[in-house]
Amino acid sequence: MRRLLMLAGLVAGLAACSGNDAATPMVWTTLDGRPPLVIAHRGASGDRPEHTLEAYALAIEQGADVIEPDLVMTADGVLVARHDRYLSTTTDVADRAEFAARRRVDGERDDWWVEDFTFAELRTLRARQPWPGRGQGFNDQFLIPAFEEVLDLAAEHGVRTEPEVKTPGYFVSVGLDPLPELVRILRERGLDGEDAPTAIQCFEPDFLARLNGAVDTPLLMLVFPMRELDPAADPLQPTVALGDMAAFADGVGPAKGLVITPAGEDTGLVARAHALGLTVHPWTFRDDQPVAEGVGIEAELDRIYRLGVDGVFTDFPATAVRVRDGMRGE
Repeated sequence: MRRLLMLAGLVAGLAACSGNDAATPMVWTTLDGRPPLVIAHRGASGDRPEHTLEAYALAIEQGADVIEPDLVMTADGVLVARHDRYLSTTTDVADRAEFAARRRVDGERDDWWVEDFTFAELRTLRARQPWPGRGQGFNDQFLIPAFEEVLDLAAEHGVRTEPEVKTPGYFVSVGLDPLPELVRILRERGLDGEDAPTAIQCFEPDFLARLNGAVDTPLLMLVFPMRELDPAADPLQPTVALGDMAAFADGVGPAKGLVITPAGEDTGLVARAHALGLTVHPWTFRDDQPVAEGVGIEAELDRIYRLGVDGVFTDFPATAVRVRDGMRGE
């Protein structure tokens, strides 16, 4: 069911031509030879409360090619755009007396949880900016959108989507398997083909393998350094091996430290992934969190683009678009 990406020759040819000078237009070493995608991470989340239609709309206005909604499930089985199951950091739920009794402890966290609310109840909440260092002027104004509303916005403006299904294993364990609802939406909207303007991401390989058996929509395996789980692991070892994910995924979404070191050195992951026919979309590039002290976000993006990544997740799409487009005329 995986797409056969017969581009090895093209990639090799582009790599051979990658030494640009100021008089030569940029030759992109992405898998398809096109400029890398700018993926609005949770929308233009550096400038608006994340995962709101307003954040996605601003990202589109800033030139993003792709908008990225994270997906969780409500008590009545609706896929909504939130980064986390808990609600206190991104909504005004703590100020709502009518929901005070919903607060409960799950694991080590005392919070309000999305699966305890119906979609109608969530719609009474308003979104907030969870990053203290970012502007708070748009708090308590915007609604929590359903996934289908995000797809409507993307279709209206002709941009792609790259939704991430969050913690599907947990939702399965409480009787809220997101897969059937996700498949229904993809099929009804004609987004279940290899050329659909949508790719589905997840950190859980079992879920992507299940989804691979249901639809042909491109799939992206998200990974981070295995060292975060096992201190003895190689710092450049991803949580899922590239060769293993190639059996069910079309691309990899690595933490950016798996692609480029703080010193700006190439780890070789992009070349290895491309050799397997996998696109590479690293995360997350933030204007207010550069890769290393003294390294500006423009330099970081310039370097990552030159490594041949096929897209970048960013909280500040305007910056990523400006840097990419400035490289076109080299």
